[in-house]
Amino acid sequence: MPPSPHPPNQSPGYRSTLLRAPAQAPVPFKTDPDAIELTSPVFGHEEVGALDADLTRQHHGEPIGERIIVTGRVLDGDGRPVRDTLVEVWQANSAGRYIHQGDQHPAPLDPNFTGAGRCVTDAEGRYRFVTIKPGAYPWRNHSNAWRPAHIHFSVFGRAFTERLVTQMYFPGDPLMPFDPILQSIPDAAARQRLVSDFCLEITEPEWALGYAFDIVLGDTPMETP
Repeated sequence: MPPSPHPPNQSPGYRSTLLRAPAQAPVPFKTDPDAIELTSPVFGHEEVGALDADLTRQHHGEPIGERIIVTGRVLDGDGRPVRDTLVEVWQANSAGRYIHQGDQHPAPLDPNFTGAGRCVTDAEGRYRFVTIKPGAYPWRNHSNAWRPAHIHFSVFGRAFTERLVTQMYFPGDPLMPFDPILQSIPDAAARQRLVSDFCLEITEPEWALGYAFDIVLGDTPMETP
């Protein structure tokens, strides 16, 4: 049997999973699938706005950092495009700082960068974001622990119950071999599916570098609990 593309619930190198992972097997619920859709939490009550996918234009000034374009397709396991599905991203700023009260490490905040965006895939399953390349940041998981630059993705698939949460890394990042979250994925090929590709065709002259990152539902590794 080939190795799973998904990390185990408990990964000793990723210390917080030891307390957050379930200690017992999941319990199946006998319920109407439609009822789950109606009673589950609902995000994004407002319509997706014109600037939601451009994280560099959501404030009055330009954010600090390297402007990038991130685009790709959301596909099902058979390679068919997943149309009209919500894709959300969140990330640190170019200094490696989140706008969150839990992030207090001594790196500057950027008043012109919130670090969150969303869009809806088109008829070909394609999404596109303009943003700033995030910086690495310390996270106290172990001695001298630093997270590689990454962008978090949330994709709802064809229904709320098909939600996938994952991360996108950047090619050539020297911190990837030392990252317990990425290395918790047992299959090397699956780890590579979380690394974007630099693409000159996506790059816009004198404006932004381009990165391609496809998301395949059921094949792209999910984040651990």
